[in-house]
Amino acid sequence: MPHEPLNQDGLPAASIGVEPESSHVDTLPNRVLIDGLKPKHQQLREILEEICTTQLQPGDMLPGERILEEKYGVSRITVRRAIGDLVASGRLKRARGKGTFVAHSPLISRLHLASFSAEMAAQNLSATSRILSSSRGAAPDDIADFFGTDRTVQHITLRRLRLGNGRPYAIDHGWYNSVYAPDLLENDVYNSVYSILDRVYEVPVTQAEQTVTAVAADEDTAKLLDVTPGAPLLRILRQSLSGDKPLEWCVSLYRTDRYSLKTLVTRSEDL
Repeated sequence: MPHEPLNQDGLPAASIGVEPESSHVDTLPNRVLIDGLKPKHQQLREILEEICTTQLQPGDMLPGERILEEKYGVSRITVRRAIGDLVASGRLKRARGKGTFVAHSPLISRLHLASFSAEMAAQNLSATSRILSSSRGAAPDDIADFFGTDRTVQHITLRRLRLGNGRPYAIDHGWYNSVYAPDLLENDVYNSVYSILDRVYEVPVTQAEQTVTAVAADEDTAKLLDVTPGAPLLRILRQSLSGDKPLEWCVSLYRTDRYSLKTLVTRSEDL
């Protein structure tokens, strides 16, 4: 009885939808690895980096270990060391029972005041949105207090899935003060709301306070962000103002593998 082909982790390839390794042969660069000053694992690592840059997209699977051994005439140890170096550097990501994949480069926010669209554009990523819900209604008490309005005032709420190059990065659930942007939803809110607030209503966001915490993805959120339920997410609460006008209350949930925060910390004078 013929044996079912195994993937690079020793599991049946067909059972997890892995392409046969032979499908990767023709796409691999033709190189000869030689003994010299540069170790073979380093030579192979450079080839794999080239493949990740020129042929594969984030999320694509790397050719299996066996085919790399045969193509470049190296040992399994050499292949695993080359792959291990790229996993350690964040270029590749292993998924147990599935294989090794090209890692997503995380969107880096340096905690300056910028819209999601502007942050994406700064890193040469195309920002798009999918509107999950939009409406007018009475805001929760803490949001009405922030806006400084009576509980009966109808404010605007907008929930969007934020995408970069077509891949999910975050879910934004924002409330917007209808005193300053009464018909916000009549604009193209698929794109930057901050740009609309500035251009249409002349209330540019000038400052904001952000609170960052970690949460676990529930089932609905996990489905939208294409992660497993319980996966860690960054939760960012942003309370934004235009001058002294309270304008936005927004909770964003970010995938941790596609978004990171970076800030500059300086020494305090009284240390």
